[in-house]
Amino acid sequence: MANKMKNPIIPGFYPDPSICRVGDDFYLAVSSFELCPGVPIFHSRDLANWELIAHAVTPANGFHVEANSGVGGVMAPTIRFWNGTYYIINCNFADKGNYIVTAPDPRGPWSEPHWMDDVPGIDASIFFDTDGKCYVIGTGDVWENEGGRMERGIWIAEYDIENFKVVSEPFTIFNSALRGGDSPEAPHLYHIGEYYYLIFAEGGTEHYHAVMSARSKELFAFFERNPGNPIMTHRHMGFASPIINIGHADLVDLPDGSWYAVMLGSRLIDGAAKNLGRETFICPVVWERDWPLMSPQTGKVEWEYDAPESLPWTPYPAPARRDEFDADTLGADWTFWGTPYEEYWKLEDGALKIRCIRQAMTQDLQAMSFEVNLSGENYRPFIAKRQLQPCFSASTQMHFCPKGNETAGLAVVQAMNHQLRVEVCAEEETSKLRVVLSTADWNVPPYFPGFESQTHTQTLYETSWNEASTVLRIDMAGEDWTIYAGAAEDQLRKLCSVDGLLVNPEKVGCMVGTMLGVFASGNGTDSDNEAVFDWFDCGEI
Repeated sequence: MANKMKNPIIPGFYPDPSICRVGDDFYLAVSSFELCPGVPIFHSRDLANWELIAHAVTPANGFHVEANSGVGGVMAPTIRFWNGTYYIINCNFADKGNYIVTAPDPRGPWSEPHWMDDVPGIDASIFFDTDGKCYVIGTGDVWENEGGRMERGIWIAEYDIENFKVVSEPFTIFNSALRGGDSPEAPHLYHIGEYYYLIFAEGGTEHYHAVMSARSKELFAFFERNPGNPIMTHRHMGFASPIINIGHADLVDLPDGSWYAVMLGSRLIDGAAKNLGRETFICPVVWERDWPLMSPQTGKVEWEYDAPESLPWTPYPAPARRDEFDADTLGADWTFWGTPYEEYWKLEDGALKIRCIRQAMTQDLQAMSFEVNLSGENYRPFIAKRQLQPCFSASTQMHFCPKGNETAGLAVVQAMNHQLRVEVCAEEETSKLRVVLSTADWNVPPYFPGFESQTHTQTLYETSWNEASTVLRIDMAGEDWTIYAGAAEDQLRKLCSVDGLLVNPEKVGCMVGTMLGVFASGNGTDSDNEAVFDWFDCGEI
């Protein structure tokens, strides 16, 4: 029986995939938005099994990101290899914009950012031609329509990769694949045979997302659009399609000459919402009449494909479901929301200890700004992992004696102040155990002008609680969530049921995905008091 590549090949909130092959190894980089460390990097030998090996941007190389709105930070990286060096180009909306980091090994260490002050716009990528010249490809309002109004398009310029600067005038090579097509972005360029091929996204990153292509025999020329565009989309399959939002692709060739494309997509949970955010999918690519054809015969992303027989099947050990916190550092799959600018947590005595700092789990949402206004305060007191499957569970054992406004516990966090917390808090002379739901309303997305929002918080369950040890668990069967608590694992009792659509409504979209983790907060006041977590368990149910 043939081995299978099962979609999504990288489950959970790992969007905007970019891939490159170096010899027999494949490396893939994805967006991380407001999470820290940023830009996860994966490795594979067979395109089916992937391991997380590093992050390209971390506090060690000056990474700054802020937990403002859920959709800021870093997005749409491109990873490439040339002449012994790996390059990742990316945009950080929480810092100075576009940048490049480099490394001799994708496992790092990666350089500090080389800021690209002369490269505007989003989703910039780089291209190394066969003659060794480097080019930067970007997006912006660079196409003048018949009425004289500037529209979104894609441009190219020669780039001095040694000195990290543009060395030619930007030249517009394309506008949109469909007349008036929305949001042409995420351009990737390839030199294959006698053509240069442009692969890019169009239609926006939600339901109408699509993969488009164009080609030219010259770089500095207006590219010919593919008459078969879009070459991949699921928008024609309706809003109930189990895989939706397909787009933002990157191509890779195999040593045997075959081709594949990785792209983002979302799984629709219970036919209603996209809790997991945008994930990484794959499909085969063939070439017909000098044009790329994705997922031949079916024209859609399938749940599985036969793995390439020419590649060595290389599975990796499954990560441990339970973290006993007995290592010196947190595992690579742990993440923070915003760069933590103080050491409010530590691994000690086989436990994760989180101090009750002033930052709260919810705060007023801010408009996503393109201005550099760095703040060392915009991070949450939350340490988490990604939800990887629709039916998932998270649990922990906590020791915590709250004082004043302090809270600590277990949380499920989606984007933009949509979160569910089961927490221990203080109230007068006693402690309380409660389940708290926070949601937000807004007029327009935070990256649109005039953004305004209002956060709402309600207590769904509350009881007195004076146990020295507290075990908390959240089971998520699709959108049917059940909350448990007890003094020990064998003493858990049901607290309440929650509709997951309250945390993951359609309006939240799929820019980011659900995070599961633990937190402690002084809610406006710094404290030396700690919440001690003996273990954290999460996995599919």
